[in-house]
Amino acid sequence: MKVIAKERIAENLTKLVIESPLIAKKALPGQFVVLMAAKVGERVPLTIVDADRQKQTITIIFQEVGYTTRLLGTLKPNDSLYSLVGPLGKPTPIKNYGRVIVLGGGVGIAELLPLVRALKGAGCTITSILGGRTAELVILRDQVKEFSDDMYITTDDGSLGEKGVVTDPLKRLLDESSDYGLVFCVGPVPMMKAVSEVTRLFKIKIVVCLNPIMVDGTGMCGCCRVTVGGETKFTCVDGPDFDGYEVDFDELMARQKRFVQHEKQAMCKLDKQINNEASWERNDDG
Repeated sequence: MKVIAKERIAENLTKLVIESPLIAKKALPGQFVVLMAAKVGERVPLTIVDADRQKQTITIIFQEVGYTTRLLGTLKPNDSLYSLVGPLGKPTPIKNYGRVIVLGGGVGIAELLPLVRALKGAGCTITSILGGRTAELVILRDQVKEFSDDMYITTDDGSLGEKGVVTDPLKRLLDESSDYGLVFCVGPVPMMKAVSEVTRLFKIKIVVCLNPIMVDGTGMCGCCRVTVGGETKFTCVDGPDFDGYEVDFDELMARQKRFVQHEKQAMCKLDKQINNEASWERNDDG
């Protein structure tokens, strides 16, 4: 579980390549790992962006927004993770759906890469729609474009592509033709809700990749429960992919905010720890 390589790909967005022969051998598109950066801290789920069976490595991309992801971002090549479990979750079903639209927002774009690669290999015609607040946050666009027949990019500030949100080109495409076998969406929960509402008008199959709070990743704790079709599902074992028409997005958004105050307190603690370590290093250098 050693870090092989590290790259900062955008502001607060980091890519790690991790040595993990067993996970690299088994991982399929749509699956994820649960890891701990240190002995004391959270277990966090992160999508497997790439699995290299020859090099026996997996790649993850994460946004440093909370205590554990910021701690994860401090790791350097040759450092080791405290724990790593996977691959977890049900793989995304891959087959020839015909024409497919895939949508990714922000760091969620990373989860599209293994999917579009697999769908293209299955013979699908792929239109990709990528969105972000700024151009810098529309990550991996060249890699996704490699497996896309068409690509549209939107940014909130208009710094890349068209100014707007991903539902803008989606509406235009579906108005022109509803002959699509699948719409797949991954990103912030409000975005997935909006995409599902647009797609519902055209009665096209839509799959969303959910990202609720998760702890053990094996269905034991129930923290990742979501309501789908009026039934309780555990994202870690029943998902992470679900029918977008059946997800209770409002409940999911409310649950995502449950530990905001706890996270702020943890971030303050981490900031003090980092500042203290930096102070000791300066004193040592002196």
